[in-house]
Order: sequence, then structure tokens, then C-alpha cells
Amino acid sequence: MSETNRLFKFSLPFHVNHHVLRSQTMYVSGVLYALGLWLMIDASIFSRNRNASVVHVTFVDWIPFICSTLGMVVVNSLDKVQLVSASTGGFDTGAISLQWQARIVLFIGFSLLAVGFNGSFLILVLKFLIKGYTENPTIRMGTENVGANVSVMLSCTILWIVSTLEEDNSLSL
Repeated sequence: MSETNRLFKFSLPFHVNHHVLRSQTMYVSGVLYALGLWLMIDASIFSRNRNASVVHVTFVDWIPFICSTLGMVVVNSLDKVQLVSASTGGFDTGAISLQWQARIVLFIGFSLLAVGFNGSFLILVLKFLIKGYTENPTIRMGTENVGANVSVMLSCTILWIVSTLEEDNSLSL
């Protein structure tokens, strides 16, 4: 590499392989999603078997996690090329229509992620904090719900960034 094509004055001591980095970050994304799922399962098991209070994890507590999971599926199943494809001009409006459809579906996916996070935070506030259940074993069920949704959001974000990387390690979107 010539001196004029460098960004920094020093070179990296290791060579970053694009495929290895991409697969490792996908594994990290999967681990984050598994952590979020385990947090929800842990809160449910604790609520059913060991919880001594009157507050329990119900289906209402699972709705934000389901919304976050659906948002993650919608966001990461879109073809990213359709979001930035430009029309060739003329009377062909099919490309523009497909681009707007992809953007609307992307908006719905990110909205589902936001609903999931905000819903879990709302459940934490309404079900636990306002009613005065702030002791450690009981409040942990609410914080695990919020942590699960944050974990799914981070997993989705990492997977989105990794899937938009081009072969030359630059972001295409």
C-alpha cells in the first residue's frame, strides 16, 4: 500500500479479514438475541416457581418481547438494495414504488422495535415502580424484561450494520 493511500501514519499490526469479522459479529448478534430470550425465560421461571410476591410475569409482559422480535425479523429480512435503488427515469415507476414499499416496511420494523422497548419500560414503571414493588427479587422481573428488549434491539442493530457492509469494508447504506 502506498503512502498516499493511507488514512493513518501507522499500519495495523494485524490484517482484518472481512469474512471472519462479518461472521463473528453475526455470532455476537445471535448471542445478544439468545441473552434477551434467556432473560425473558428467566423472569418467567422465577415468577412461576420462586416469586413470593403477588406480582407475576404474564402474557402482557411477553408482548413487548414479541414486538421486538417481529421488528428484528422485519428489519433484517428486507433487501437493502431495494432501499437505495434509483429509478432509471422515464415512465418506469415500478422501481420508485418498490423503493417506497421497502422504506415503509423498514419503518414498520423499526416501529415494532421501538414499541417493544417502550412497552417493556412502560410495564416496568406501571407494574413495578408505581405500585411500590421495588425490592430486589420482584423488581428484577421488570428489569429483565427491559434488558431483554434492549438486547434484541442491539442484536438487530449489529445485524443490520453487518449486513450492509460491502466487500471493501465500507457501509453502503
